[in-house]
Amino acid sequence: MVSTAPYGAWRSPIGAALTAAHTGGPEDVGVVGDEVWWTAPRPEESGRRTLIRSRAGAGEQVVLPPPWNVRSRVMEYGGAPWVATARAAGGPLLVFSNFDDQRLYAYEPDAPGTPDAEAAEPRPLTPLSAVGGGLRWVDLVLLADRAEVWGVLEEFTGPAPTDVRRVLAAVPLDGSAANDRTVIRELTNDVHRFLTGPRLSPDGRHAVWIAWDHPRMPWDGTELKIADVSEDGALKGVRTLLGGPAESIAQAEWAADGTLIAASDRTGWWNLHRVDPRSGVAVNLCPRDEEFAGPLWKVGFRWFAPLASGLIAVLHGRGAMSLGILDPRAEDATAGEGAGRADSVHPGVTEDDATARPAGHGSGAGAQQPVDAVGPWTEWQPTLAVDGTRVIGVAASPSSGYEVVELDTCTGHARVIGEAHTDLVDPAYYPEPVSRTFSGPGGRDIHTHLYPPRNPNHQAPDGELPPYVVWAHGGPTSRAPQVLSLEVAYFTSRGIGVVVVNYGGSTGYGRAYRERLREQWGVVDVEDCAAAAQALAADGSADLDRLAIRGGSAGGWTTAASLTSTSLYACGTISFPVLDLVSWATDDTHDFEAQYLESLIGPLAEVPERYRERSPLQQADQLRAPFLLLQGLDDAICPPVQCERFLTAIEGRGIPHAYLAFAGEGHGFRRAESIVQALEAELSLYGQVFGFSPEGIVPVELAP
Repeated sequence: MVSTAPYGAWRSPIGAALTAAHTGGPEDVGVVGDEVWWTAPRPEESGRRTLIRSRAGAGEQVVLPPPWNVRSRVMEYGGAPWVATARAAGGPLLVFSNFDDQRLYAYEPDAPGTPDAEAAEPRPLTPLSAVGGGLRWVDLVLLADRAEVWGVLEEFTGPAPTDVRRVLAAVPLDGSAANDRTVIRELTNDVHRFLTGPRLSPDGRHAVWIAWDHPRMPWDGTELKIADVSEDGALKGVRTLLGGPAESIAQAEWAADGTLIAASDRTGWWNLHRVDPRSGVAVNLCPRDEEFAGPLWKVGFRWFAPLASGLIAVLHGRGAMSLGILDPRAEDATAGEGAGRADSVHPGVTEDDATARPAGHGSGAGAQQPVDAVGPWTEWQPTLAVDGTRVIGVAASPSSGYEVVELDTCTGHARVIGEAHTDLVDPAYYPEPVSRTFSGPGGRDIHTHLYPPRNPNHQAPDGELPPYVVWAHGGPTSRAPQVLSLEVAYFTSRGIGVVVVNYGGSTGYGRAYRERLREQWGVVDVEDCAAAAQALAADGSADLDRLAIRGGSAGGWTTAASLTSTSLYACGTISFPVLDLVSWATDDTHDFEAQYLESLIGPLAEVPERYRERSPLQQADQLRAPFLLLQGLDDAICPPVQCERFLTAIEGRGIPHAYLAFAGEGHGFRRAESIVQALEAELSLYGQVFGFSPEGIVPVELAP
């Protein structure tokens, strides 16, 4: 029987504990022999990430028990933290980054251990460092013939977050570097501030990687580097193939036949290009106004993966990313025979050549379009692995969470092979999202996902309009996907609508759309969120007097900037935010984003007043709405000092608010108990402001 109750007061089986237990999803997939491995979250185990293997006939098995935490801290956001290889005897050999100490460890999960242990313990391969953040590793490549693992080394040289260098480096597998830093062999110098791990050509003679420097972010401009690999394992003749300050190369891979493929946005969209490693000439394999890659927030993201057959598994789309199979051999024959093969590479442009020329453009007008995988999944994560005719990825839909999916390119059949979605409650409690494009200032498009309230057992009183919460995603150079989220359902099943806004500056819609935020952060994002909320109120979907806004990281900035610059919202939830632009640009963040504001706000040396005018800290006297402030005490990206200064600025002004700080949490909450407390406090805030009483929730105290 359907009962009548105010919006927000509906009873729901989707509790905070259930939501917390299913926060996060599988990442970092790889193939080890005939097995598929991936990392998975464990909120109930202090938020660690474990490593799972799927074995034929044995199902899913945990590779590493607590307290091992398979996660890198390179650039703080990390990236691909493990690599493994199958062996003829003794089972697989795994090398992984352990979060707590950031050392690389080797592990043989099938090797016999002591009589009291099922397997031998992981053994360290790299040393600890007492300097700054120590030695960190990501995006690894195992070279069994050299008995080494190659990857990105991030090494701190002093106590400041920006006292850091990054190089490609080789670590011996025998453990000789575990206590001796000098044994680690550096493959490149530190001429570039940032770089990805190496990709070796099939014959092992060449390596490519991506590099960039301050003040650019990787979606602004990067360079594709190539070098020869000498017999002694040194990288020689480093040179630039393509890229530059206004061209973003997001990923590069070698095909089995020695063809070099790269994702470049030189056309205004990240498209796949075949790159001649001799000349740098790039041929667009599938010219389309859609993305075949995305922002490189984590080192080791893979939006495409070449198969041995010559086909390429690709993620592509406008907004949502689909999995497709591209046949580059259908490309216009006028591009030339053999272009892109690496069997006769010549030195080309050297590392120190200041006149390095941009790569040429090619025509791919004859290329075949991708053939998309059939299935219920509407969104794929940038983690792909291939094995023979198999493609492995991670995908979700509006009615299912992220699952590990295998596509057989011979049959076209796709199936779930890991982390299978299970409905823990009746799906009737899940929201039914709708994608809507609103019109913003100047008639610009604003892409959103709308999640109206939905509960099979409740309806609202006649004439009552629902409260709505605007969700501003993090990044800001990122995008919110339209997939099942129990966090969204936690609110919608109680009668609170959610609109997720992919404001100007978001990715997935071409370079022009994401560059709308250039020097406009705190303006365009705020305006777009407000325009979406006002449009919902204007068409009768939302209660204009009961609008809220929430977000974390860059979304926390947008939330705080909205509350201090508009009177539209009745309240807001600000999580691990940027609040003081001047200090964040000079002292308060990590190296990766240390100069991000140069593009988001403008050069600090040229427009210092803009940093003050837009900072919520400097505009705190304009704040009128109640708010909840959530912060991890171990956050190196948006440290607690940002929140502390903001609270000092509003002290004595009588603004109802609560501040919850979580020990052991960094940038984003991973521990079940933290997620539960944060969700229930947020629901309590909305109840107190919007005038309903959430059942079973202890009210958070809003102190003036």
